[in-house]
Amino acid sequence: QLQASGGGLVQAGDSLRLSCAVSGGTFSTYDMGWFRQAPGKEREFVAAITWSDGTWYGDSVKGRFTISRDNAKNTVYLQMNSLKPEDTALYYCAKNRLAWAMTKANAYDYWGQGTLVTVSS
Repeated sequence: QLQASGGGLVQAGDSLRLSCAVSGGTFSTYDMGWFRQAPGKEREFVAAITWSDGTWYGDSVKGRFTISRDNAKNTVYLQMNSLKPEDTALYYCAKNRLAWAMTKANAYDYWGQGTLVTVSS
């Protein structure tokens, strides 16, 4: 199971840290990702991290967001800085099943329930 948390209502320029707690299996061997979906839009890749700490970022969040993991806590994080109104979305964490497709939603097999991030201007 994946449990995302940390969303909320913030102002433009603020920061938030999302967490995704993973239960079951061997978290330290998992590649993990964050996606987001705004109303009326398709699900968008945000960031991913491999079991060996390799990272990928979507173009719209590069330089502002940072993905990390704590294997001792079975948790993956998404630190979001300099938030913009266009970052408003439901954010999902997911477990990857195809390491060669870290940016594709269909490469992930387990998804959390989502946590809502709202950025006001």
